[in-house]
Amino acid sequence: MNGPQDGASPVMLFSPAHFRFFCLVFRRFAARHLRAVRLAAWGAPPPDAGDAPLVVYANHPSWWDGVAFMLLSTELFPGRRMIVPMEAAALARYGFMRRIGVFGVERHSARGAIAFLRTAEAVLAAPGHMLWMNAPGRFCDVRERPVPIAPGLVRLAELAPAARFLPLALEYPFWSEKSAELLAGFGPPLAGAALAAMEREARAAALARALEAVMDRLATDAIARDPSRFRPVLRGREGMGGVYQGWRHLGAWLRGRRFDPRHDPEAG
Repeated sequence: MNGPQDGASPVMLFSPAHFRFFCLVFRRFAARHLRAVRLAAWGAPPPDAGDAPLVVYANHPSWWDGVAFMLLSTELFPGRRMIVPMEAAALARYGFMRRIGVFGVERHSARGAIAFLRTAEAVLAAPGHMLWMNAPGRFCDVRERPVPIAPGLVRLAELAPAARFLPLALEYPFWSEKSAELLAGFGPPLAGAALAAMEREARAAALARALEAVMDRLATDAIARDPSRFRPVLRGREGMGGVYQGWRHLGAWLRGRRFDPRHDPEAG
């Protein structure tokens, strides 16, 4: 696949009704399978991040990243539409995503790279739209250094010098509960014009350094295992579930106590 289905722009294919429906679906799915979605107290995007064309580029540790993109974009950037590139073979298995702003990218080919850049340039020229993407172009452990930066992202500043490039760190640690935490934090934006003025090798290094810095800062908070360092974006499911939790619930009821499903109530 060279680009959006039948050559149509993802901006044209985008359906607000489909997006609202799947946003609800993804939100309920996250609440069922995660303990919480948390934004670092220091990690909110700058208040004026929505004024210019915007590229949010993140690390790629998990399948959950797409869910994170949808939840964070709707919570933190109301009124703007998120467009996301996705590996073509994967998108072929999730065709409905074309209606919610996802377009396919053919990896490892010059034709696919050109199609990506043309589509990304058109997205960033469309008022009210923003591009969210995984910087490495592949799954990548949060501890891998240096953080890989896909060539398409490096080239993008040349086509969209008015854009701001906003690094986003994501992690999914298990703390004290059965379900994982989804942790996120944004770093300071980089000006597209300043990036475009650099040689490509230096530009790739600048993008990587900015992303690594916010990843390292988020890792510090993840290691601390302290929910007070974060703002909850979504509360999910707590407790062990199953027979064990049912037995604890019954015991609390028999003793006339309020039932707390958390494995470690002191952990917040």
